[in-house]
Amino acid sequence: MSSRIADYGLVGDGQTTALVGRDGSVDWLCWPRFDSDACFAALLGDERHGSWSFSPKAKVTGQSRRYEEDTLVLQTDAEVEGGAYRITDFMPMRDGDLSSLVRIVEGLSGEVALDMVLKLRFAYGTVPPWCEATERGITAKIGPDQVSLDAPVEVALDDDVATAQFTVREGQRLAFVLSYSSLMDTALASGQKRPPEQDDRLDAERALADTRDHWRRWIGRFDAKRTRWPEVVKRSLITLKAMQHHLTGGLVAAPTTSLPELAGGDMNWDYRYCWLRDASFTLTAFLNAGFTEEATAWRDWLLRAVGGAPEKMQIMYRLDGGRHLDEYKMEELPGYRDARPVLIGNAAAKQHQIDVYGEVLDCLDLARRAGIEVTPHHVAVERRIVDELEKVWDTPGSGVWESRGHPRQYTYSKAMAWAGFDRALRDGGTFADETPERLAHLRVLRDKVHAAVNREAWNEGLGTFTQAYGNEAMDASLLLLPIVGFLPADDPRMAATVARVGEVLSEGGLIRRMKAKVDGPNEGAFLPCSCWMADCLDMQGRHEEAVAQFERLLAVGNDLGLFAEEYNVPARHMTGNFPQALTHLAIVNTALGLSGPVLSRGA
Repeated sequence: MSSRIADYGLVGDGQTTALVGRDGSVDWLCWPRFDSDACFAALLGDERHGSWSFSPKAKVTGQSRRYEEDTLVLQTDAEVEGGAYRITDFMPMRDGDLSSLVRIVEGLSGEVALDMVLKLRFAYGTVPPWCEATERGITAKIGPDQVSLDAPVEVALDDDVATAQFTVREGQRLAFVLSYSSLMDTALASGQKRPPEQDDRLDAERALADTRDHWRRWIGRFDAKRTRWPEVVKRSLITLKAMQHHLTGGLVAAPTTSLPELAGGDMNWDYRYCWLRDASFTLTAFLNAGFTEEATAWRDWLLRAVGGAPEKMQIMYRLDGGRHLDEYKMEELPGYRDARPVLIGNAAAKQHQIDVYGEVLDCLDLARRAGIEVTPHHVAVERRIVDELEKVWDTPGSGVWESRGHPRQYTYSKAMAWAGFDRALRDGGTFADETPERLAHLRVLRDKVHAAVNREAWNEGLGTFTQAYGNEAMDASLLLLPIVGFLPADDPRMAATVARVGEVLSEGGLIRRMKAKVDGPNEGAFLPCSCWMADCLDMQGRHEEAVAQFERLLAVGNDLGLFAEEYNVPARHMTGNFPQALTHLAIVNTALGLSGPVLSRGA
């Protein structure tokens, strides 16, 4: 059975990441990039579906783990009878086509006998590669992919499973290097008809020093004095940087697929893509933390993804801006703790979501206000999105939660349509040189949308705004209305709505997306919503309440400071894909917002 979600740590190289369990097993890795097929998929099944483990022969009596300070280098210590050892896991920043996962086994005291088992399974845990023994380990090949193991101990190969039995003594450091390369790219680059086997071995200790230096130099740009939660913010920023593809600038929503929102259920979505929904959250977090380069890379990725046809804009794309995310089931995988189906791709990419138009316009406005260069592409996309928004703002859609049911007039979607028109009309913006007639028309349209939301989304009987026009459901996305500037947080209508969300959607002090069902299992509390509640309370002048709300959220992260999408309050465990970018973005934005003036979406 897969480990608990909270038991995993993350390492990455700027193009992909691996999940390392507390038990010393790498159970998830997609090579060569986040949205590639997994070659370790035990996370969604068991060791038969691919993993790389180190385990002591003696029973573990004590364990601890941590990231090395200000890095993405993970250390896991274990004590057994007769000794103790440490595994240091990291991925050197990608250099060209070669990607490596390095595991250094170090003796801390005494002597510890260990077993290593490497089981590569491509195509999401279903297809073993052809494996051959080499002087220093093994080479595995399948299709365009090659993986090689460079080991400092004797490795046995039994068909397609590599094993080793060895002892590590106090002061000894043994480096195991697993490297990926594309057979085609390697052959083209080298001019050879076949790829080199292991001619250029990675110097693991040098790579470790370089990896430490990379992360410490990067996060060193953050001014820790900006917030009362500096370590929390730094860890979230490092996690976000690890999930931003350094060649394209795209930020994946999570590096995993099909970790269930509902235990044993079917809410198992593939999050290894880039959502336009996250555009403004991402830009705000990076800009307020002082990472303009990353913010600019994200803005540029967004413009490339949209291209020259905003009227055909999707709600999500692949890392390279690709549009095809066809969804299918991996029947061979049993799923995380039997949660099925395991889904690859995401059919929600084709949904009609009105809020996305406003999110993109809001993001481009933030970029402009932050001083990011406004390119001709930026201007063209902004203008064409406004033209398209004029046509579709009053049509029903799937909403921010990507409902696969009947399209509705969702309140947040309409508020973001207003935000889109509002941002287009800001002083100094793209529309500053428009004709007076065009500007007057857009102002009338903006005010019309605002009035429609206030009229149609307000439920007089409940005395609050509701999820969609004409219904009575509460929805935590309503907390975003004051954040995007639709209404002040202390407006009586907004204050009543915030209070109602707290009454109806709070579970153990955390905020759910929607009201829990009376009968049957429920998804967990949606962690970003707790940050949005803290933001609203702070905007109402209730600072200490906001801090308490925020710190309730921080208390449910794992020991490494990583957060999933949701938290099951009764069962006390994280649920959903992990780690979740939207949660970490919300943490950065709220931590900085509670600590002083920041660039605001609604300002």
